[in-house]
Amino acid sequence: MLESISDAPRAGWNALLRPADAPVLRWEWIHAMEASGSATPARGWEAAHFTLWRGDTLVAAAPAFKKHHSMGEYVYDFGWANAAQQLGVNYYPKLLVGLPLSPLTARRFLVAAGEDEPSLRRALLTAMMAWAKDEGCSSVHVLFPPEDEALALEAKGLGADGDGGETGFFRRSTMQYHWQNPGYRTYDDYLSRFDSKRRNQFKRERGAAAGQGITLRTVRSGELTKEHAELAWRFYEATASRHQWGPIQLTRDFFHRAFEGMPDAIELVVAERAGEVIAGAFNLHTRERLYGRYWGCFEEHPFLHFHVCLYHSVDDAISRGLQVFEPGAGGEHKISRGFEPTEIHSVHRIFHPGLERAVKDFCRRERVQVEQVTLDSARIAGLKPWPPPRPTS
Repeated sequence: MLESISDAPRAGWNALLRPADAPVLRWEWIHAMEASGSATPARGWEAAHFTLWRGDTLVAAAPAFKKHHSMGEYVYDFGWANAAQQLGVNYYPKLLVGLPLSPLTARRFLVAAGEDEPSLRRALLTAMMAWAKDEGCSSVHVLFPPEDEALALEAKGLGADGDGGETGFFRRSTMQYHWQNPGYRTYDDYLSRFDSKRRNQFKRERGAAAGQGITLRTVRSGELTKEHAELAWRFYEATASRHQWGPIQLTRDFFHRAFEGMPDAIELVVAERAGEVIAGAFNLHTRERLYGRYWGCFEEHPFLHFHVCLYHSVDDAISRGLQVFEPGAGGEHKISRGFEPTEIHSVHRIFHPGLERAVKDFCRRERVQVEQVTLDSARIAGLKPWPPPRPTS
C-alpha cells in the first residue's frame, strides 16, 4: 500500500492505462490532487493506493483513499453514516476505491496488458479487505466503476472474512445524465431529434449570447497557458463560493499542476464580452469522451450556463466525432436538452452485519426508484430515433 502516488513510478503507473481511460486515472492528475493540498489527510483524504509488482515492474494498481468524511464523493452515503451511528457503529474511517472530487465513470482496477485481470483484481481486493480491517475501517466502497467491473465485483466479491467467497460486495445504482452521439454529422442532426418547440427553445437559449455580445471558444492542448490555469481556478472558486454545501476543496495550485502535467487532456471553454472573460468551463477529454468538470461566471446573463456547459460543447463534440459527453453529477435540467439518463454504479462491502443488511435493503429499494426515474426521464427527453426512418414510397 502506497501512502502517496509519488511512491509509484509515473511511467509505470501510466503504462497500466488504456487510450480510452478517463484522464483522472493518470498519475499526473492524482499527483496534482495530493501535492496541491487538495486531497490530503488534513482534508479527510488519506492516500492508500494498492499496487501489485512483479519484481520491479508494476503490474496492477487501484487508487484509493482512507476517508474520514463523505464529502467530495458524489455517491451519497450520509444516511448510511446516520444509520451506523444509531447502531453504535463508527462509520468513519472507511476505504474508498476511487478518486477525489471526480464523479465520472472510470476503471478502478488497473491491470497491465497481457495479465490475468480477474486474478490480479482479486489479489488487490484481498489486500484492500485485510488492510481496511487492520486500519479499523467500517467498509470498502468502489465508486464509479464501469458496468462490467461493477458486475464482476458484485458476482465474485470476497466473502465476509476476505477469504475468496462468492459473495460480499453489493451494488448500488444511481443516475447521471449523459449526451450520447449515435452518429450525428452536424449540430442540426442533433436538433432534428426534438420537436419544433424544443428546437426553438435551444436556438433561443444558444442564440442569446450573440444579442448579449458574448462569444465562446474552446482552448485546448498547445494553446493552454498558465493564464488559462488561473482562469480555471477562478471559475471553480466563483461557483464553489456561492454554495453552502461545504468548503472549497480544490486549491489554486491543483489547477496549475494539472494544466502543466497533462495539457493534452484538458480544454477550457471561454466566454468573452467586450474583450473580457466573463465565464467558462474546465473540461477533460479523450479521443472518445468529453468530461465536464467545473464552470464559473463573473457576470450573470440569461442562458449563459446552458450555452457554456452544454450547447457549445455538444456542437464541438459532434464536430470532433466524440461519442459521449459526461457533464458531471446532478442537473435534471439536462434531460430536456437531450442528455439521457444513464445508470451509474458503485460497489460496497460493510463489515458490520446488521448495518450491511439495512444498507443492502435500502439499495434494493433505491434501484427500483432509479429504474422508474430513468423511464420517466426518457419520456421527458422525448428524443426521436436516430437515424430517422426512411420515408416509405
